[in-house]
Amino acid sequence: MSIGRLPAGQIARRTARGLPEEERATFGNYRVMLDRPVRKIIDPWLEVPAAALAARNVSANAVTLFGFALGMVGCVAIALRQPLWGLAFILMNRLADGLDGSVARKTNASDDGGFLDFVLDLLFYGGVPFSFALAEPDRLLPACFLIYSFMGTTGSFLAYAVISAKRGITSDREGKKSFYYSVGLMEGTETILFFVLFCLLPAHFTPLAWTFGALCWVTMLFRLLTGLVLFRETPDVSGTTVEPPDNAPSAGFVK
Repeated sequence: MSIGRLPAGQIARRTARGLPEEERATFGNYRVMLDRPVRKIIDPWLEVPAAALAARNVSANAVTLFGFALGMVGCVAIALRQPLWGLAFILMNRLADGLDGSVARKTNASDDGGFLDFVLDLLFYGGVPFSFALAEPDRLLPACFLIYSFMGTTGSFLAYAVISAKRGITSDREGKKSFYYSVGLMEGTETILFFVLFCLLPAHFTPLAWTFGALCWVTMLFRLLTGLVLFRETPDVSGTTVEPPDNAPSAGFVK
């Protein structure tokens, strides 16, 4: 299913919340590993609470801010050496992250809401390993490596998105999936799985963080190589439109 042609300036909104699952499932020509099937399971369960919130005029931005507050409480709990409490609040944060998108689709999806959602997600994702380092200073090095790796995955995602929009890269230039690359190894669902492992197995945070960080580097390198090849072969057609292929940054996160 095509999501239609987008003015290049609207690309950030198209990676944000408030879009149908098929649209959220793909961006920048990357297929995620787990995000799409997980969303297919979770999204229907969010429709009822989302409808109730929308009926009471609760905005998607309010849900986003509340979810961020829950995530920060979880980070504080982890820093205070209460990882199981931290896990509970992390899971509630992720539930709110899905719920705000459902609310947005039932009200008015907006650029400012997508921007808020993306920025707060970045702060939350970086806050989790930082909190584990606060709890045990011996974890500082692997935590720093993981946060550093997050910069690579997020930076490569955003850079790919911006240049794709600028060059007007579409999915139908040479057929429906002419620029299709399955390189989204570490995305939102995989990130949460590692966060769950951190909280359930805090004594093993160090090897888990090194492993997670290394996998983030694999994702970043795939994106880097893909971009170098694609942008070298694709002429610059600034000011035209971009149409992502069917299929996931979501934003997700560790984009």
